[in-house]
Amino acid sequence: MISIFKKKEKSIQVVTPVTGDLISLKDVPDKVFASGMMGEGVAFKFDSDTLFSPCDGTVIMLPKSLHAVGIKSKNGAEILIHVGLDTVELNGNGFQALVSEGQKIKRGTPILKVDHDYLKENGKNSTTPMVVTNSNEFQVEIAPNQKVNEAETVVMTLS
Repeated sequence: MISIFKKKEKSIQVVTPVTGDLISLKDVPDKVFASGMMGEGVAFKFDSDTLFSPCDGTVIMLPKSLHAVGIKSKNGAEILIHVGLDTVELNGNGFQALVSEGQKIKRGTPILKVDHDYLKENGKNSTTPMVVTNSNEFQVEIAPNQKVNEAETVVMTLS
């Protein structure tokens, strides 16, 4: 039988969007992320200025505040990268979008620039959670805390 429907990829590897330190989501000083309420995931401490796509997919969310990016992967996983804590209050200042909603992207595509000095000057913690908002639809394997390299180190496997 020939299927006219394109099959979704079953399993994907999600890489880190930054170079820095991978930390447990439980160690994020924000109870919404630390509790897993937003979904399973990881977080990063970093000081580089560019974030990269952690997988192939489509940008499905880029708020005017530019503090977060939502990506839908080829297997349907919805990945949210939330740059810093309470950074929505900056109203887009300190951030520069390098992609737009609806844009198809590849793993390693530059997606966002962040000004760490501006975040510090405004009292914002730059710890960056990356969660799978529909993680209840997947088996999620998470890498242990470690040093990570942007668009290279696998931090989650979703199947």
